Parts: sequence; C-alpha cells; structure tokens
Amino acid sequence: MPSLIDMRRRIRAVKSTQQITKAMKMVAASKLRRAQERVIAARPYAAEARRVLSSLATRVDPSAHPLLARRSGAASGPTLLIVVTSDRGLCGSFNTNIVKAVGAFLREQPDRAVSFGLVGRKGRDQLARRGFAVRFEHVNLPKVLHFAEAEVIARPAVSDFIEGRVDSVSLVYNEFKSVMQQRVVIEPVLPLAPVPGGAAGGVADSAYGSAADYLYEPSPERILSVLLDELVRAQVFRALLESNAAFFAAQMMAMDSATRNSADMIEDLTLSMNKIRQAAITREIIEVVSGAQAL
Repeated sequence: MPSLIDMRRRIRAVKSTQQITKAMKMVAASKLRRAQERVIAARPYAAEARRVLSSLATRVDPSAHPLLARRSGAASGPTLLIVVTSDRGLCGSFNTNIVKAVGAFLREQPDRAVSFGLVGRKGRDQLARRGFAVRFEHVNLPKVLHFAEAEVIARPAVSDFIEGRVDSVSLVYNEFKSVMQQRVVIEPVLPLAPVPGGAAGGVADSAYGSAADYLYEPSPERILSVLLDELVRAQVFRALLESNAAFFAAQMMAMDSATRNSADMIEDLTLSMNKIRQAAITREIIEVVSGAQAL
C-alpha cells in the first residue's frame, strides 16, 4: 500500500497536469475562434471560384489548358494524395482518423500507384516510415497560415499533373464542421471537374436548350492559364484553413476531457489518501490503547 506521502505527491502531480490541460484548453479555444473566422470567410470564395471556373471549363475545348485534361483511365491511374495533418499532438484522434482514411483509400484501390504530398509532421512521421512514395513534405507550418503556404504545396501537384506523372490529385484533410465534430474529407482537386449538365453559372438559351456562352477578354487560354492555377491554390488554402480550425477544435475537446479526467483522478486519490490516513490514525490509537492496557 502506498504511503501517505506518496499519495500526496501523486495528487500534487495530477493537479499540476490539470492546470496545464486547463491552460491548453483556453489557448486552443482562443486560437479556434480566429481560425474559425478565417475558414468561414474563405469558404464562399473557394466555392464560388470553383463553380464559375467549372462552368467555364464546360464551354471551352479541354485541350485549351492541361489542367482541364481528363485522361482515359484516370480513375485507376497514378494519383497524388496531399495529406494534411498537424505538426503537434494532444488533439485526440485528429491525425489518426486521417491515417485511417488514407489506409482505407489504399485498400479499396490496391493496384493503383499512389504518391503522397505530406503536410504536417504527424502525418509525415506515420506515413513516410511505412515505405510509401513521398513526392514532397511540408512541415512546421506557421501559426498564421498565408496563401504562400498553399502555393508551395500546390506547385509540385500542378507540375506532376501537367507533365503526366499523375492522372489525378486529391486532398485528404479534416473539415471543420463544429467544435464537437470534424469530418475527414477526400476531395478531388485535379482534373477540374465540370459542373454536371454544363449550365452552372451560365444563362439558359431557350431557343437551343443549352447554356449561353461567354465572351472572353483576353483569350480563353490566357484566362484559364491564370485562373486555373489560382483555383488549385485556393482549394489547397481552404483545406489548410479547414484543417487548422479542426485541429484547434479537436485539441480543445481533448484538453477539456483531460481536465475532467484529472478532476476525477484527484477525487479518487484524495479518497484513497483519506482512507490511508484514517487507517494510520486507527493503528496509532490501537497501539496507544494496547500500551496502556499492558501497563
């Protein structure tokens, strides 16, 4: 049975841990608020840009730009997965869910050649050591994400697709749904998927039953060469913001759970300490009474 001093030391250690987890919860909550504001602000732009450019893609020749090329067998051809995880832990199952989703993707398509772009130290550590082909890795992201990080990540993905080394590019990340919920998403990025029906963003032509065309200034090729690259970077940037907000939400919930568990542990340890102290007092009383009777 542990001594009274040992129990007091354990209680002090758990209380110190509780103070740390409580402080980390408050820091994560503060950072989550700012991250949530940024991701909510980025969503409308990314969604509308994708809608307009997808609509534009249905009205031009796919050969007008390499990023529009839909290669035969792309569904089973080489693909690049950009896996977005965190650089730090203490966030529950945040990174584990991403790794599980990647494993499920590989099991569903065992014959497909897959290379990885690893964003975040935790994903890099878990996936790189398994012997997968790593195209690039990007760790130690800044506390405040900027568009430059998305450009660095998107550049090799666009290059591989244009040069034909991969037939598709997808993002794997945690989408921020709420403080309590984060959803793992596998989102295709390239090739650019046209809007079903080809009429999104256009004006219906009642005479011909099709969407009206656009007037381009300058040429469609010039517009596509600038905007398609911009769209890919915008999608990557939004994924980074979503993952960042989801990380702080997961960390806040994990630290909240740890704080509650430490409170329960302190209560149990205090009860055990009181029992040990009561047993020691009882033993001392028995010894005094026994000594008195012996005299």
